[in-house]
Amino acid sequence: MTGEASDRTGTAPLLRVERGAPDDEELAALATVVAGLASAASSAATESPARRSRWSDPASRLRLPSRPGRGAWRWSAYPA
Repeated sequence: MTGEASDRTGTAPLLRVERGAPDDEELAALATVVAGLASAASSAATESPARRSRWSDPASRLRLPSRPGRGAWRWSAYPA
């Protein structure tokens, strides 16, 4: 397997079987796992940091005092 692929493309193979003789399904499963891991690593590096929830954001604790008026006690429980 490795000799044929490297002769056709002129580059070293991405995966090489050291021992045993895996069948096509086993090689496909291995290639899928390696591609998935590479994809996850690249997307994690380019992702923006996770956004903080409004409930855990310290800025939500800094709010204006509630104003007296109709239903003020009810609105005092809502985040600003």
